[in-house]
Amino acid sequence: MNGPLLELCDVRAAHEGITVLHGVDLSVRAGQVVALLGPNGAGKTTTLRVAAGAHPAASGRLLLGGRDVTGADPRDLARAGVCLIPEGRGVFPNLSVRDNLLMMTFTGRSRAEVEEIAFARFPALARRAGQAAGTLSGGEQQMLALARGLATDPAVLLVDELSMGLAPLVVGRLYEQVAEIARQGVAVLVVEQLAAAVLGIADHAAVLVRGRIERRGRPDDGLRAELSALYLGSSL
Repeated sequence: MNGPLLELCDVRAAHEGITVLHGVDLSVRAGQVVALLGPNGAGKTTTLRVAAGAHPAASGRLLLGGRDVTGADPRDLARAGVCLIPEGRGVFPNLSVRDNLLMMTFTGRSRAEVEEIAFARFPALARRAGQAAGTLSGGEQQMLALARGLATDPAVLLVDELSMGLAPLVVGRLYEQVAEIARQGVAVLVVEQLAAAVLGIADHAAVLVRGRIERRGRPDDGLRAELSALYLGSSL
């Protein structure tokens, strides 16, 4: 389609009666990586959860492929192609890699199909198929989280803090995979506090501050300078 796959239109959301999103407008097209950046407490994760249907919008609209899906159940959005990779990886530590992947057969794909998709993308997981997920390295656990998401054949991929707790080299490799996923036509929205980790692959960036989009555009030196000031002079 020509228009965005995912749109948040003037979205407001609250936690325990306190408004945390103040009219957020955001859109992601097929094949595009959009980075949602900002400091802790800005409302980034809430934005992702609203997009996945996991947190209600107090007002505004959520559109998927141009269709209004505001208030839709997160299970229905998942079936429609929205996949959320949450902060903290969201794998089952006591289950093997193979059994973690088995959970994704709810989409109607066979176990063999799910494993084929996962192991083709992340060969390291194939070598650890029988290993408990909790014994994997942090980077491998994040690979497993991505592999589980890809097994659902998503149209929209929502990724929350992919870099958390990982070495820069590992983060770079994971974001290379995210870029490749987008090149296959998936709309990707990435929430990331470490802006430098994602700006190298992002087509578009938006800066969220205190629940409002304060800046948006293509990653460039101007945006990096503003982010450096926002992050108290950190180098980007």
